[in-house]
Amino acid sequence: MVAERQRVMARLGAVDAAEAIREGRITSEELVDACLAVIDELEETVQAWAFLDPQHAREQAQRADETRRRGQPLGVLHGVPVGIKDIIDTADMPTEDGTPLHAGRRPAKDAVVVSALRSAGAVILGKTVTTELATYSPGKTRNPYDPERTPGGSSSGSAAAVAAGMVPAAVGTQTNASVIRPASYCGVVGYKPTFGLISRTGLLRQSRALDHVGVFARSIPDAALIAQALMVFDASDSAMRPQAAPRLLDFVSRPLPLPPQFAFVKTPMWEQATGDMQEAFGELVEALDERASEVTLPEPFADCVDLHRTIMETDLALSYEVEYRRGPEHLSSVLWEMLERGRQYPALEYNRALARIPIFNSVLEDIFQEKHAIVTPATAGEAPRGLESTGNPAFGTIWTLCGLPAVTVPLMESPDGMPMGVQLVGPRGDDARLLQCARWLVEHLSEEEAP
Repeated sequence: MVAERQRVMARLGAVDAAEAIREGRITSEELVDACLAVIDELEETVQAWAFLDPQHAREQAQRADETRRRGQPLGVLHGVPVGIKDIIDTADMPTEDGTPLHAGRRPAKDAVVVSALRSAGAVILGKTVTTELATYSPGKTRNPYDPERTPGGSSSGSAAAVAAGMVPAAVGTQTNASVIRPASYCGVVGYKPTFGLISRTGLLRQSRALDHVGVFARSIPDAALIAQALMVFDASDSAMRPQAAPRLLDFVSRPLPLPPQFAFVKTPMWEQATGDMQEAFGELVEALDERASEVTLPEPFADCVDLHRTIMETDLALSYEVEYRRGPEHLSSVLWEMLERGRQYPALEYNRALARIPIFNSVLEDIFQEKHAIVTPATAGEAPRGLESTGNPAFGTIWTLCGLPAVTVPLMESPDGMPMGVQLVGPRGDDARLLQCARWLVEHLSEEEAP
């Protein structure tokens, strides 16, 4: 049994945990032990971890505590445990990418984001489960709200671990909806920054045009803290530009000078949304009153799913050439079929798809001239029953394709008591304001519900 103090401690968010450790109210080792106790209690059901070495985690925490006792400078995440998706290289732990083809793989060095976390003082608690090569074939993880439902993918374990109280925050990736979807299904905050704000060096490569790093956390400030720690410039990632990292937590902590204006965008995928999701959004827009107005995307956006598929599957065919040559017996049928299609797209079709991205962004910029953020479903509905798939990614496709920052917050609940996320999307590069808008929305709706 998990002691009550441990259970409360394990539920601390990243901001509160870092502050408590800095002030000496708790130690990193106590927090890590609390997280490990929850994992020991729930892991058999949730199965969020691909690799976990409790002793190694404790040793990291002990070193963090010793650093504090000596009065040495502390990073913004000093002593805070973080889970890492198992497609992100860690020099001291295996990185197996959710496939037996990479079983036992030991990277020579950390990914840039892992190095950034260590520099910020974080404890790398372990590796969280990914779907097969971060695509669509599910891993072993189950939804903490209902083990008979999917947690989403591909960052399945990261979302489930945070939702289950196993770790304050976790890192994932998104090439379609692999942060936003599992965060929505598992009832946590999921944040995918603007394309190019976080390095992909040391990650399993899927698509250089679409790959993003994202974070899972318990609150908007927690997500801001984790993400800003990851935003270190990496010249080896061609998507990045040398610029000052945004002070996301500082911005999120400030109130907006005026209440934001939202564009309610159904997207061309609206008919795929469940009746419960459509009804919930009707109530949300009504609650926002004059702060939200419906905006319809032009007809060409209906092509986004096909364009995204063309880019992603073509890039996957190149990125997974070695795995493909091993043959279909080593890959799931769904991934094998994706790679087969990816080898067939003409170069002209692929490049035309890439050329549409700046055109879409130009249209969206016009919307953001009048609105602070777009509000739209994070998923088609609650997490589907069954563990054979990771759910429909369509409501994350447009924003991933365009490289826009997106965040989902768990503001809705289905009749079955399952969480459903509200996704907010902001202008490219304006992540700080997007997170401010998300925090405003959370607080505004909490005030509306207060008696």
